[in-house]
Amino acid sequence: MAVRMGGRYSHISMPNQTLYINNINDKLSKDILRRELYTLCSQFGNVLDVVAMKTDKMRGQAFVVFQQLTSASMALQKLQGFDFYGKPLRTAYGKSKSDAVAKEDGSYIPKHKRKGPEGASTTAAYKQPPAKKAAGEKAKAMAAAAEAEKEAAAKEPPLQPLQDQPPNSILFLDGLPGEVSAVMLKTLFKQFPGLKEVRMVPGKEGIAFVEFEGEGEA
Repeated sequence: MAVRMGGRYSHISMPNQTLYINNINDKLSKDILRRELYTLCSQFGNVLDVVAMKTDKMRGQAFVVFQQLTSASMALQKLQGFDFYGKPLRTAYGKSKSDAVAKEDGSYIPKHKRKGPEGASTTAAYKQPPAKKAAGEKAKAMAAAAEAEKEAAAKEPPLQPLQDQPPNSILFLDGLPGEVSAVMLKTLFKQFPGLKEVRMVPGKEGIAFVEFEGEGEA
C-alpha cells in the first residue's frame, strides 16, 4: 500500500485489521491480559488473535487482530482513552499485516520459509535464534528489503520532491485498502487540529483527499 504523505503524518499507519494498544497496566500477567483484551475487543467483531509479550521492549503493549477492518476501526475509536485496569488505553492501527490476517487471505508464509529473520516468537513453540544466526538472518533480510524497495521504486511513478512541492492545505492519499471509508480516515486524522473535510473519489477505489483549514495545519 502506497500512501503518499510527509511531515508530521509520515508516521501514521493507515487503516488495517490490526489494532495496536499501549499504555496497558504492566502488572497483568500475559494470560490474563490476552483474555481480558479478547473479551473487551470481541464486542466490536470477530477477533482472530491477541498478541501480548512480557519482554521489556513490549511491556505495556499488545496487538489485537480483527477479521474485519470495520471492527478494528470501531475498536480504535471506542477504546481510545478507555480505562483498562486503572490506565487509559492508547490505540492506533498496526504498521504491518499480521500472520493471522495473512492466513485468512492466503498470503501467509511460514516463518521458517521466510528470507527475513524469524524474530521474537509469539508462542512457546518457537525459540529465539542464537546471536550469530540472528545476525546473519538480519543481514539477509536487509538485503532482501533493499532489493524489494528498489523494485517497488522502479514501478512507482516519479514524484515531485516534497521540499519542492508548493504548500497545500489538502493531502492526497492513494493505495488505500478498498474497505477504507471517509469515516475511518476522519477518525484517524481528527487528532490533528484544523481538519476540515475528508473526501473519497467516487468510482476510484483507494483514493482520498484530506483537507485542513490552512496550509499550516496540513
